[in-house]
Amino acid sequence: MAQLKLPFQPPIEPMLAKAVDKLPADDGWLFEPKWDGFRAIVFRDGDTVYTQSRDLKPLDRYFPELAEPLRASLPERCVLDGEVVIAGTKGLDFESLLLRIHPADSRVRMLAGETPASFIAWDLLALDAEDLRGVPQGERRSRLEAVLGVARAPIHLTPATREVATAADWFERFEGAGLDGVVAKRIEAPYQPGKRAMLKIKHQRTADCVVAGFRWHKNGPGTHVGSLLLGLFDDAGTLHHVGVTSSFNWERRAALVAEIALLRKKAMESHPWREWAEWSSLGSADASGQRLPGATSRWNRGKDLSWEPLRPERVVEVAYDHLQGDRFRHGTTFVRWRPDKPPEDCRYDQLEETAAYELERIFGVSLAS
Repeated sequence: MAQLKLPFQPPIEPMLAKAVDKLPADDGWLFEPKWDGFRAIVFRDGDTVYTQSRDLKPLDRYFPELAEPLRASLPERCVLDGEVVIAGTKGLDFESLLLRIHPADSRVRMLAGETPASFIAWDLLALDAEDLRGVPQGERRSRLEAVLGVARAPIHLTPATREVATAADWFERFEGAGLDGVVAKRIEAPYQPGKRAMLKIKHQRTADCVVAGFRWHKNGPGTHVGSLLLGLFDDAGTLHHVGVTSSFNWERRAALVAEIALLRKKAMESHPWREWAEWSSLGSADASGQRLPGATSRWNRGKDLSWEPLRPERVVEVAYDHLQGDRFRHGTTFVRWRPDKPPEDCRYDQLEETAAYELERIFGVSLAS
């Protein structure tokens, strides 16, 4: 792609959010609904429109119906952050978004006609030759409202408020429309690429995890998947086993065999857990403290903990109740695959605020250092 006449070039790291359990009560926050779609940063330079995903890859070929509306509604030269969504008869339809990630252009265009997508803008990162990433969030919001005042569907400006009572009302009322919570942003903060500088308050606690292995169903190998093994990266880049998800019906267990088939090929060659067997007799961790699948404890002694590796390339969103140490306390519930998210984004830091709040609520003490 040729150089764009913009203050910076794609791709850029998007600013991220950290999960918390409640809306912040102090002043100085901008609240927005949390949209359930694909993160999208849109670059426009005249007739050229380029849309990147959260994992820095191009999205345009999967949503061809958005190119003309973006040219019609956006300023001549700009960069916007937002979300691609598909609205169905019962609210936002994430499954329809997943269907778009298809190699055949003919199928993508057919789906674009049947279930057209929309773009929801929530931040303005550049306008003409001006880089706005260092400008406070409140000012960026005002300028975004000014440039998108004439936007028409399917291009939309997300609602925003500085009133926590309004945000709490949104949190309750918007759930039925498929929105999954509220996002809080510091009004005085700049745009911080790659940093978890926003807060997200969701209707259920979820985490994005790497799928790094699986176990066959107890009926025997080759027919049904019993569970998927989940991993999270620590600050040093080590992938730890944090639990499993096994909430599948019988048909889904059979279908998973085909879905993970390609990930099984040459999976052990460079797998981060390839030496687990040498340490499995040591308990729940090896000498370096790494969490591993197949480790024994008094709770699982005697159980068949054999597993097969998968190349750690796919991300899954799971719902969970709480953490015990650095693992999920109970089995998690499968929510959905997340093809729009890279495995390296599946880190413990997405859970830190949630875990701390759980302890504050129980013991009534602040854990802030």
